[in-house]
Amino acid sequence: MTGVVVVGSLNRDYVCSVDRLPTPGETRLGSQLTLHSGGKGGNQAVAAALVGAVADVPCAIVGSVGDDPDGAALLEDLRAAGVDTDAVVVSPGVRTGAALITVAADGENTIVVASGANHAVPGPWVSQAVDRLVGPDTVVLMQGELQVAVIEETVRRAAAAGARVVINLAPFTSLAEDVLRLGDPVVVNESEAAAMLGSRALAGAADEPARTPGLPTGESAALALAAVARSAVLTLGAAGALVAVNGSCIRLPTSAVDVVDTTGAGDAFTGALAAGLAAGHDLEAAAGWGLAVASWSVGRAGAQASYPRGADCARLLGTTATPRRGDS
Repeated sequence: MTGVVVVGSLNRDYVCSVDRLPTPGETRLGSQLTLHSGGKGGNQAVAAALVGAVADVPCAIVGSVGDDPDGAALLEDLRAAGVDTDAVVVSPGVRTGAALITVAADGENTIVVASGANHAVPGPWVSQAVDRLVGPDTVVLMQGELQVAVIEETVRRAAAAGARVVINLAPFTSLAEDVLRLGDPVVVNESEAAAMLGSRALAGAADEPARTPGLPTGESAALALAAVARSAVLTLGAAGALVAVNGSCIRLPTSAVDVVDTTGAGDAFTGALAAGLAAGHDLEAAAGWGLAVASWSVGRAGAQASYPRGADCARLLGTTATPRRGDS
């Protein structure tokens, strides 16, 4: 397949808005509960598909839902966004994954995930789907919400097939060093980067870049991440992102926006980045697409519902770069 294949989680989001996030042990009254389609895999697939509709890049997802109404709703929304769901298995007798999300008035959130069917997806099913869908022209996108054994096997199989593998370590998951070395890029935020570089297995890789004279801490971290992978992207929220590849680091700013809800913004970034790579962009330009889409999303409520569509998406991509097939 020429395009993006997302192997990842599918969750139904149960969202409640409050004036501020509660402190430990505190009960706060919120607004009416709303339901949305989510999961990091689902969110990233939708973002990649919406960008892909403009950039001529198809997107498929490999994952699992339960045989319940939440699973049916997730599949319906994925298909409506243009995501190929043929490789999503319906697991009988298992609840679809769910995310319990609290959103504060300033746009910040807390999220607790009950994995459900995401941890019931059969490893052989994923391997067969990857073998069928993935080839040298594919960008394969993984996150940290599946079981570690499934993530590692998928990354290895995809790389062996010649695909470009994007590893989003969200939430942070400790992966084997040989798996991390296949990430091109590894995408993390600041807390995930700290967890990754703080592990014993990666301490040596982090030391040398961190001692480089004159580099700010953020750039040192990005270079340290790239030293244990083929390339790295460190997202910085409102401050943009750092792209590290081939021993150099580039800082990409983002536009100032009025923040409504940050839920799913990181997924919007990563999905759009993957679509940009599949469209032929280099990593810097693809990350520019990711920042444009993520900036749009935080100005609107929800995760998938906040992502730009149609003409809005085309306008955003036109402000960053035009796809160039064949570029590395």
